[in-house]
Amino acid sequence: MLRPVYDESWPEMWKSTYHYDELELWGSRRDIGYTYQYRVRHEWSIRSIENLVPAGGEVLDVAAAGGNFSLPLAEKGYRVTWNDLRAELTEAVKRKYEFGHVEYAPGNIFELAKQWADRFDAVLAAEIIEHVAHPDQFLACLGSVLKPGGRLFLTTPNGAYFLNRLPRFSDCPDPSVFESAQFGPGSEGHIFLLYCDECQALAGRAGLSVERIEVTTNPLTRGHFKLGHILPWLPESLVWGIERASRRLPVAPRDKLHCQILTVLRKPDQA
Repeated sequence: MLRPVYDESWPEMWKSTYHYDELELWGSRRDIGYTYQYRVRHEWSIRSIENLVPAGGEVLDVAAAGGNFSLPLAEKGYRVTWNDLRAELTEAVKRKYEFGHVEYAPGNIFELAKQWADRFDAVLAAEIIEHVAHPDQFLACLGSVLKPGGRLFLTTPNGAYFLNRLPRFSDCPDPSVFESAQFGPGSEGHIFLLYCDECQALAGRAGLSVERIEVTTNPLTRGHFKLGHILPWLPESLVWGIERASRRLPVAPRDKLHCQILTVLRKPDQA
């Protein structure tokens, strides 16, 4: 993936994407906790797709923004479809393109899915489902574009994390009241935060099975409770060692102490 040279004449959305790229890809130390958290889900997503999706398979990256998952997957030989509501990001992603097969398909996934039935070997939805008013419909939509036996790779903030103050989706009697607020950027656009049990229930209602589910990123790794102030001074090996140890805790404290859910869902094979 290429690193473009920042230009003050860029559109504001390109500039915003570039500043996130600095945190996510290029070693900015402005928010080390964010960078660690991003690295966890990025490495998990790429590695999981490599392990579970046939080489050269078709992968849809939903709400892919700057293409930081799409482009590495294309470079690994996957045929990637980049999707985002914001068509103006297409050219920003192309500036980072180096090699591989990437199809650009900006637009609303609920509309595009109608022409993509049973097309993809894998779908990646990283930090998206918490921005939609109807996560049950969103999962069903993504499941519809998977081939039989295809997999959905889903990352989302963990509702059970002890700092969460947002409602459970299952506790909301009428999610339609949130439709005007959905698709908002950043953490301010979060509507619900899902819990592990909700992920499993929603998957079942969408006709998908949970193949793997895990929680990651403890308060130190994320830099919460002002721990971000000491992260720059800690060896990475120590941070990752504590992260690995915290993931081995019993279920109840483990779920409370980690702020991300990483899930692999599978569409059944044809009978």
